[in-house]
Amino acid sequence: MEAAYSNSVSRLAVRLLRNGLRYRFLKLTGLSALPEALSIEVTHRCIARCVMCNIWKIPADVNDLPVEDWLSFIDRAVFRHLKELDVTGGEPFLRDDLPEMMKSICALKATRLRQLKSVAITTNGFLTDKVLSATRRIATDMKAAGLDLVVVFAMDAIGEIHDRIRNVRNGWQRLAETIDGMKEIRRTFGNVIIGLKTTILPMNVDELDGIARFADHHGLFTIISPCIITQGRYGNEDLRDTLQFSRADVQKMIRFYESPAFQWRYHRRALLDLLRTGSLHKPCSAGFNYFFVRSTGDVHPCPLIKKTLGNFKEETMDNLVVSKAARQFRRRIGTFTECGTCTEPGLERYALPFEGFHYVRLLRSLGQKDFLTFHTHMGLDKYI
Repeated sequence: MEAAYSNSVSRLAVRLLRNGLRYRFLKLTGLSALPEALSIEVTHRCIARCVMCNIWKIPADVNDLPVEDWLSFIDRAVFRHLKELDVTGGEPFLRDDLPEMMKSICALKATRLRQLKSVAITTNGFLTDKVLSATRRIATDMKAAGLDLVVVFAMDAIGEIHDRIRNVRNGWQRLAETIDGMKEIRRTFGNVIIGLKTTILPMNVDELDGIARFADHHGLFTIISPCIITQGRYGNEDLRDTLQFSRADVQKMIRFYESPAFQWRYHRRALLDLLRTGSLHKPCSAGFNYFFVRSTGDVHPCPLIKKTLGNFKEETMDNLVVSKAARQFRRRIGTFTECGTCTEPGLERYALPFEGFHYVRLLRSLGQKDFLTFHTHMGLDKYI
C-alpha cells in the first residue's frame, strides 16, 4: 500500500512540475489554454435581496438568454477539455427550463463534452418543491450520462440571522426543508453531492461554528469565505462601509480558520494570511482554464474583475479565448488590485493543479498519504 501511495504521488508530482513550467510559459506569452472549468450565470433573477449582493438589482426587463443560446455556446470545440460546469444565478431554479437545459448538456457528454465530470448548481433553496422536483429530473439524466450533480446551498446562519441576511421571510425554514428533501434524493441517487456555501459578514461572524456543526451533522461539505467587494459579479462596491469587518470580527475569523471545524487546508492558509497581513499570495488560472459568463452572454476571464472579453452572441468563444484582450489579461493575472484580497475558493481549486508549483509545495508539507486524501476529497483528481 505504501509503495502504491509513493508511485501515485511521484507521478502526480512530475505532472504538476510540468504544469508549472507550462503555466509560466503561457503567462509570459499570454497564450491560451483550453477551459477546464466554466461558470454560467443562467439568470440574474433572484428571490432573495441579500445585504452583500446587488445582482438582484439588475432590471427585470434584462431578459435571460434562451436555452438554445446557452447550448450553442457550450457546443464548441474550445470546451472539449471541460471538466466542471458551474450553474449559478441569481436563482437558477427560477428557470422552468433548467431541467431541459441540463438534459441537453448530458447529451453533449457523449459528443462535445467527453471530459465533463460534474455539474454544480448553486441555489438559495427557498423554492423547496421546485428545487426538489427539478433536481430529481436532473439527477436522473446525469446519472445516466455518468455525471456527478453537486448542489450547493447558500446558507449564512441558522435561523433568524439567515433570514435577515437574505431578506426573505421564513427563509431559514424553507432552506432547511429543502436540504432535508435533498438528502433523500442523495440517498436515492449515487451521483448527488450536497454542500453549503457561506458568505461571512459582520452579521454572521459569530455563527460559523454552528454552520460547521450543522454541515457535519447532515453530511454536507462547506465553502466558508469572507464576503468579496467587487465591481464585477456582485456589483457591491456601494456596500463597502456596511460590510467592513471590525478588528474583533477578524480575530473571530482567525480563530475559526485555526480550529478543526474548518477542513479546507490550502484555503485555510490563504485566508489566514489575508486576515493577518491584509493581503494574500496564491496561484490563479482565471482566463487560462476558467471563465465566467453572465446572463447577458458577456464572457469574463474572472468573475471579480470588471473585464469583459466580449459577448458570445457576437463572437465565438473559440475566438474570445485567443483574443488580444484575453492575452493581455493572462499576462496581468495576479497583479490586479482584486487579486490581493481574493477569497473566492473556486478559483483556487481550478488554479492549484494548473499552476502546479504551489500544489507541489502543499504535497511536501502534507505528506504523501494526507495529500492524496486532500487531492481526491477536493475533486482535484479530475484535473490531472
